[in-house]
Amino acid sequence: MALGTLTAQTVKTGVLVTGDGSNAVAASIQAAVSGAKTILVVNEKGFKLSPFDKDQHSGIAAEFLKRAGKASGRKDSTAYFSMSDAVSNEVLRTWMDSLKNLTVIRGVEWQRMKRSGSGWSMELKDGRTIRAEIFVNADRTGRAASALALPVSPQLWQSFGYQDNSSRTSVASGYFYNGSPAHVISLYTLLNPQQENLIALDQEQQSFAAGQAGGAIAAYAAIFKTKVSVASLKTVQGELINYKLNLVPFSDISAIDSNWKAIQFTGLMGILKAELSGGQAWFRPEQLVMRAEIEPVLREYFYKAQLWFDDHKEAKMTLASVLSLVCTVGHKALKNTEDEVRKRWNASYRFTTPYEPSRPATRREFAVLVNDYLKPFNVNIDRNGRVLR
Repeated sequence: MALGTLTAQTVKTGVLVTGDGSNAVAASIQAAVSGAKTILVVNEKGFKLSPFDKDQHSGIAAEFLKRAGKASGRKDSTAYFSMSDAVSNEVLRTWMDSLKNLTVIRGVEWQRMKRSGSGWSMELKDGRTIRAEIFVNADRTGRAASALALPVSPQLWQSFGYQDNSSRTSVASGYFYNGSPAHVISLYTLLNPQQENLIALDQEQQSFAAGQAGGAIAAYAAIFKTKVSVASLKTVQGELINYKLNLVPFSDISAIDSNWKAIQFTGLMGILKAELSGGQAWFRPEQLVMRAEIEPVLREYFYKAQLWFDDHKEAKMTLASVLSLVCTVGHKALKNTEDEVRKRWNASYRFTTPYEPSRPATRREFAVLVNDYLKPFNVNIDRNGRVLR
């Protein structure tokens, strides 16, 4: 939406974002495409994006790089890495101005920021006032935090691993440009009950992934007219997956992989764990599925899985045993399920391997079948990632 459409002295919006970095860009775009009326206030006329890793991008970052490539007349996203700031800002301007729920106010400073009931009020130096239900503080200068007497934001990013179940609550993942290991952000580090309807993003660590997560949470609260602190984990995660953001930082599964969604869901729930090596997380899609890895988690998630594993002791999971498992747990007829799988094998699942029931299943095949027939993502968990019975 163009700036010229803002004519009233007081403007109401669902989500208000301030900042000029990657966090602000992604938060405002995601909030808007998720359906919330959004205003982004940028003191400067242009954006200062953080460097991208050439190999790790998904979600809004991937879409931006794709648009940058098209703007340069190239099919691949690497065009951005030789693009000037002026051109990349023009790509963003064209994209953001095309979003019907997003208004970008550029080059206008705000002079006062305060609480307004359960929401927020921002007074601009040109005389306008913006009243918002949700405020996303993506300001890198610290000025907004100072004006609102906000505490220092917690460390949002944490190393990805399996020391506990918190990775199941991830709403963003990635590798920082300086080469640090795989990291994730838990939904619950972005919620602050002491400062309701506020999402504070890290001033220092700017990334499209963190901003996208913040934008999805803000949109949820604005659309459902609820508090940010009670944002639904599953709804937010599902929204981010729909917009192709990696919630698990698998280095060997890109967002254009035909099985990306199933692998993200099963990886997020910890059914198939990443191999952590060299600071990166590897899915290893063609490796075989071993009973020892999947049994503890499936027993935790599904009561009937306990009965199945009590009766089946083979170390490797064949395709036949995977179908037997999903039919037992999912209350499905084995013959009908096998007929469905045969039809979907190449056309829907796009597997290149042959369907041979006696053959050991690969991790890719297992992820797709379990996600399709058991839908483990639908299992409810608490804020620590433990299954809720």
